[in-house]
Amino acid sequence: MDFSKVVAEKIAGEKHDLYDIKNKFSSAVLMFAAALLACMVLYHAAPALQVYSGTMAFSPAESNVSSSSQVEDFSLENVLSKASMPNNTVILTTLNEAWAAPNSVFDLFLHSFRIGNETIELLNHVVVIAMDEKAYNRCIAIHPHCYYLSSNGTDFSGEKDFMTPDYLKMMWRRIEFLGTVLDLGYSFIFTDTDIMWFRNPFPRFHPDADFQIACDFFKGNSLDISRNLPNGGFAYVKSSNRTSQFYKFWYKSRETYPGLHDQDVLNNIKLDPYINEIGLRIRFLDTAYFGGFCQPSKDLNKVCTMHANCCIGLSNKVHDLNITLGVWQKYLSLDNDTWKPTNRSPWTVPKHC
Repeated sequence: MDFSKVVAEKIAGEKHDLYDIKNKFSSAVLMFAAALLACMVLYHAAPALQVYSGTMAFSPAESNVSSSSQVEDFSLENVLSKASMPNNTVILTTLNEAWAAPNSVFDLFLHSFRIGNETIELLNHVVVIAMDEKAYNRCIAIHPHCYYLSSNGTDFSGEKDFMTPDYLKMMWRRIEFLGTVLDLGYSFIFTDTDIMWFRNPFPRFHPDADFQIACDFFKGNSLDISRNLPNGGFAYVKSSNRTSQFYKFWYKSRETYPGLHDQDVLNNIKLDPYINEIGLRIRFLDTAYFGGFCQPSKDLNKVCTMHANCCIGLSNKVHDLNITLGVWQKYLSLDNDTWKPTNRSPWTVPKHC
């Protein structure tokens, strides 16, 4: 036997085996790297899918996600922070499916900001509080700041007739939520979505007030607590210990006055000694600037907002709000000195309301 030949063949065989092992190892490494790259692509794409898919809905309990993570933070604090003015003030409105439908109240609300005087910039600070999933999905499709408020098992999606049990639950859920916003340190303008914004309202607010609210009927004196009839659809509230205590008291008072909505309860508690005890400074807003169908502003040179109050029925509101926007656009088309205030109302509404 040629010993050297045997050794040479053995060495050649071992080299071949090593070559096979090396090839198999390289293939395994390449397959692992490809799989890892695919996972990384899917991971980094996940936040975009969550934000823009239009199918995700988040309740406060579900949305407590760290802002330092790769996932978008849908918490209330984060939504408010992104929409806030430098002085921690936001504009809040609530929305359900019935009012969110295309060509319904929500579209008219947003359009009023776009055609108003110095109001389009304010849209950047509007947070829409969706009361159901469909309203939330419509909101995120057309507006940057939306928050899905948990309904605690109640369906708030459909049109809620005035003073029905679901209507009352929705109104009181709203008051409870606004108190939470104050506790988080944010001041706010709350506006119903059936309010058209024609001018920046901030110059017309009272600087010394903690809580100032629009009226169905204004009696001429912003300090007249007993005679002015407040409307809960529009209010400017500064965050403080006083206002936080007040909203807790207001919400608790629903038990004292069962079966009443928030506005009527406010009218009952506005003279309560507790208001003076906590030192809350209340002012009522003049309908010359903050008017509505109950008591329209008579001067288009002054009007800031117009509310479809004293009006029942969604279709009636949509019809008359369209007319309201038409009146405003006609006014804008005139020269500054063409329209003069008169004793006759410049509005051609209400009609269906």
